[in-house]
Amino acid sequence: MGQAAVSNREIKLILEKTMQANRKDWSNKLDDALWAYRITFKMPIVMSPYRLVYGKACHLSFELEHRAQLAIKKLNLNLTASRALRLAQVNELDELCHDSYENARI
Repeated sequence: MGQAAVSNREIKLILEKTMQANRKDWSNKLDDALWAYRITFKMPIVMSPYRLVYGKACHLSFELEHRAQLAIKKLNLNLTASRALRLAQVNELDELCHDSYENARI
């Protein structure tokens, strides 16, 4: 079986687990299923497809926001400085995304 067939089968399994019994809502769940597939660790490549493309592990925004709030409370940091740091991190992620797009295009 080819890699595309294996990937499609895994995405289909994710969709089957999240869909209703009538299966009419599959198109609404497709984006979530693809995202789940991309950030899931894969043994053959020893990383997630997301990390393979962007070079970093994927952290969901809620996880990042929650960690940032805990750090602010724990370290009693300045909220304004924390926001600036978070903005810099988001900009860095955008640059990595752009670089990976350029590399893929080349």
